[in-house]
Amino acid sequence: MEKIAGLKNTQSFYWEETREPHFQRRKQIMNEVPEVKKLFGIDPLLKYKAIFVLLLQLAIPVFFLPENPYLFALLVVVVGATLSQVLFLAIHEITHDLAFKNPALNNVLAIIVNFPIVFPFSMAFKVYHAKHHWHQGKEGVDTDLPTEGEALLFKGFFGKLIWLVNQILFYAVRPLMVHPIKPDKWQVINLIAQLVFVVVFYQLAGIAGFVYLIASLFVAGGLHPIAGHFIAEHYVFKEGQETYSYYGFLNKITFNVGFHNEHHDFPNIPGSRLPKLKKLAPNHYDHLYSHTSWSKVLWRFVSEESMTLYARVKRNS
Repeated sequence: MEKIAGLKNTQSFYWEETREPHFQRRKQIMNEVPEVKKLFGIDPLLKYKAIFVLLLQLAIPVFFLPENPYLFALLVVVVGATLSQVLFLAIHEITHDLAFKNPALNNVLAIIVNFPIVFPFSMAFKVYHAKHHWHQGKEGVDTDLPTEGEALLFKGFFGKLIWLVNQILFYAVRPLMVHPIKPDKWQVINLIAQLVFVVVFYQLAGIAGFVYLIASLFVAGGLHPIAGHFIAEHYVFKEGQETYSYYGFLNKITFNVGFHNEHHDFPNIPGSRLPKLKKLAPNHYDHLYSHTSWSKVLWRFVSEESMTLYARVKRNS
């Protein structure tokens, strides 16, 4: 694996004047491989997969929580955090309207799958994530980008480690600071539905159940191996490349989110069919730098001096 040490720019963001790379590659692939259109559309199994993981994550705190604190912690780290990440990535798929043809049904499903995440985020995520796709890297619009303050404050091994452990908090708060939006009706419905869930869930699982869900969410967004996808997707590991894929086995349980160049090129292709896209257009993907391990990405992020929070591409338009 090539070293990040080759990166020259570690004290400022990478600024690009050109459009994000996916627009042009999408046009090229559509022209060269028109059969790619057959991959467009919903994944009929997505709704069943998402509901299964939802029910499993809710059944654990209601029926199976151990009283032993060590077993409780082990359950959170190994099972709860994994399921929380899978739920987050299911919501990611659903908010691309890939579960139903009707956008409203996708919104309803995303709101329901949001329940074990405790905080009502799915409908706001849908808005912000669309901006991330269509305005990738745009200053003040793409809230996936770390801020200048984050990059200045969280430096070195321990600084980056602290940021990484609390990464989920930055993803939650940053949009409100960088690009606040006016709540729409779906975000209000998301909030009300979540409040109703909290009341019902408390009657069934009590405080211990909420501790399980919140702890699972916090671990899932920090040092959990699957959380490596947050860093792997757009942090610059090779100068001149803005988005990165991962083709390892964890894609099996994460809706192929690792196929991230492919996903950004064609967000209307469900994750289950992204490997077919790569096979249809290998000359557009095989030469790109890709990751072999999300866990290694996390370690490299905190341990290699040349990797900082500045290692992101920004643009003004």
